[in-house]
Amino acid sequence: MLEVLEGEMNPREIQEQLGLKAEKNFRLLYLRPALDAGLIEMTLPGKPRSPKQCYRLTLAGQTVKKRGVR
Repeated sequence: MLEVLEGEMNPREIQEQLGLKAEKNFRLLYLRPALDAGLIEMTLPGKPRSPKQCYRLTLAGQTVKKRGVR
């Protein structure tokens, strides 16, 4: 997921870049673990269900991405 995340992207864009179809699996297997690990962050943390919600890499996520760790 870190490889496809560029700038700020909404969940649908990330899911499409990963070639995933099932939204629930995307949230459970990709989005939530990356958030919990501190690799990505919400652009609107006070509004997690906002239709305008996007995600971006944190400093830790940028570091992992630069190192090429999957």
